[in-house]
Amino acid sequence: MREAIKDFALAVLLVALCALAALLPPMAHAQVPQAAQKHRALLVRTAHAAWGLDAPVAVFAAQVHQESAWRPDAVSHVGAQGLAQFMPATTRWIATQSPDLAAQQPYNPAWALRALVTYDRWLYDRTPAHYLPRDRMWVALRAYNGGLGHWQREAASTGLAQPTRAQVDAACGKARRAAVHCKENLGYPNRILVVIQPRYLQWGPGL
Repeated sequence: MREAIKDFALAVLLVALCALAALLPPMAHAQVPQAAQKHRALLVRTAHAAWGLDAPVAVFAAQVHQESAWRPDAVSHVGAQGLAQFMPATTRWIATQSPDLAAQQPYNPAWALRALVTYDRWLYDRTPAHYLPRDRMWVALRAYNGGLGHWQREAASTGLAQPTRAQVDAACGKARRAAVHCKENLGYPNRILVVIQPRYLQWGPGL
């Protein structure tokens, strides 16, 4: 009788585990794509050169994953190009920020990764210095996706001298940015820092 109860309990447990597994995303979705591996060493070198030895490599890798799925020839429906998905106007601007970027080659992986890290650094340096590093990167990523000017105007719209990151997030759409774009803009740093970054922590530090 006792053995029958044990067998029944084990069967119930197995059914419960199978039901739970069905609710979880396939493991394949949580892996680093094969296309990323050939760019790993280049990204690490680029991050250290353009950011410093404390570069959050895992963040940059997650951002490339989000932007282009590691496809150097990627072109978005609005015309963003390459691994970093730069619009032509951004490509022209970033080329003025470093001699290494003067060639303007958005489809060249080395150029695109250098441009992405350089732009992230430029944005990060313009985030509130009193924020924690993760919050500063959150702001930089929102700015990469939707423009630093929009974030700054939304910060000003709070009426606070030093609004928190959460307070500025809550003000999305209350300045010049149309509220319809807030879901995408707020989701962008969340997907990179929370969802994708853990997959790349073996590549280097994260935030």
